[in-house]
Amino acid sequence: MTDRLKSFKNKGRDDEAEFRRRRTEVTVELRRNKRDEHLQKRRNVPIDHQGDLQVDTSVGGYDFSFSDAGLNEVRDKLRGLVVNAQSEDPTIKLQAVRSARKILSKDKNPPIDELIISGIVPVLVTSLRCHDNPNIQFEAAWALTNIASGTSEQTRVVVQCGAVPLFIELLSCPMQYVCEQAVWALGNITGDGPECRDFVISHGIIPPLLTFINPHTPISFLRNVTWTISNLCRNKNPPPPFESVCQCLPALLELVRHEDVEVKVDACWALSFLADGLHAQIQVVINSGVIPFLVPLLEHHEVKIVMPALRTLGNIVTGSDEQTQVVIDNGILHKLQSLLTHHKENIVREAVWTLSNITAGSREQVQAVIDSGLIPPLVEVLGNGEFKTQKEAAWAVSNFTVGGTPDQIKYLVSQKAISPLCSLLEVKDSQVIQVVLDGLLNILRHSSEEQINVVNSIEESGGLNTIELLQRHNSPVIYQLAYTIIDQYFPSDDEIGGLAPDGGDNQYLFNVQHGQYMNFQF
Repeated sequence: MTDRLKSFKNKGRDDEAEFRRRRTEVTVELRRNKRDEHLQKRRNVPIDHQGDLQVDTSVGGYDFSFSDAGLNEVRDKLRGLVVNAQSEDPTIKLQAVRSARKILSKDKNPPIDELIISGIVPVLVTSLRCHDNPNIQFEAAWALTNIASGTSEQTRVVVQCGAVPLFIELLSCPMQYVCEQAVWALGNITGDGPECRDFVISHGIIPPLLTFINPHTPISFLRNVTWTISNLCRNKNPPPPFESVCQCLPALLELVRHEDVEVKVDACWALSFLADGLHAQIQVVINSGVIPFLVPLLEHHEVKIVMPALRTLGNIVTGSDEQTQVVIDNGILHKLQSLLTHHKENIVREAVWTLSNITAGSREQVQAVIDSGLIPPLVEVLGNGEFKTQKEAAWAVSNFTVGGTPDQIKYLVSQKAISPLCSLLEVKDSQVIQVVLDGLLNILRHSSEEQINVVNSIEESGGLNTIELLQRHNSPVIYQLAYTIIDQYFPSDDEIGGLAPDGGDNQYLFNVQHGQYMNFQF
């Protein structure tokens, strides 16, 4: 919220940072949604997992099937499994490690905690050192991958047992299937959060990981590599060390052009994370040359590609006017027109957020928005979109009124932006009210020749009555904006000038047209 509040415009264009808003909720939003194409952790479950679990679960005549066992029996069997996994006989050892992997590959509710309690994790980690038996390494890596797909506590057990440097060592294994499983495990560990991510980065994962981005890597392997890169770039509190993850940019430039949808998706998400930073960081992303390849993806038929591509470009236009211009020069404005009417509301909202940071730019950039025909669909969203999208549209219009010329603002008014702006004065969200009042005041200040038409539009839209009531709002900023508008542009009755904030009333109820508009809560 603090980032957004910095963007109020009535002080003039003194600080560019005040005009552009970062999406501070990105990380939380993505963690909450857990989209299939964007999961932070993935379990390796065989396609025919049910059949797989029923075979080869005995070692030396001892049955390790858990289907009908009670808790004590399960623990007894696991103790036997741990003993056999430490056997000097490679056949017995392989069968035991494989049995552990199969238990952990159950499709639903694998007994991860029971296996951790049994003491199997250190044994599996040690098994990663069996360089003369890649099958044991593979089965151990697979089992550890699935343990690391669990909770943070379960993942940390794998890390604390020393698995990370051994997994990174396995990236140089001559057997590709072992390398792939090691990448998968590291992807799960990295996806646990900033602490594990930075620990993996500190052990030097990036250089060997990038070697797998070549035409000879099978597509399933390449998908895991790309997903792991996206996890390395993910999370903001704190962000990853940029000097390390920026090494991935040349590879991401290749991956974003790959024909495989899943590869494109994760490459775009990785780029969106890298572009979510200060101007210097944004410039590094721009210098990679990726923007010309991202803009065309806004027309891709797969929404799951459009979203991260748009997010990346949206993050870039939070930068300077010069950085924003690079995105404009690559044709984003014409792509935004269709996105503002997209059938997916989250795409519309993202497009409006992106546009709001472009309208915060120079007069030339505001004119480019007008010339691209984006104001009519923006006003439509302002009036009829979902509330979260209307909120972004209010920012876009308010930003427009700051950098726009009188003629540009006159055009905005001609597109009937006043009425939907006034309707938003009736919402509960104080921040939206403040943004709208700020925009209306800017319009009035820059509409000397058309001022009477603006005044009439505000009054006819019911905005005047609402603004009068807002002079009693308990927010000093909202009160002052409302008072200034009334005092300077609607002077009439003496009682208007005598109004002051009244903290005694607890709420006001307005005649609301839309379901999302409710009574003020002061």
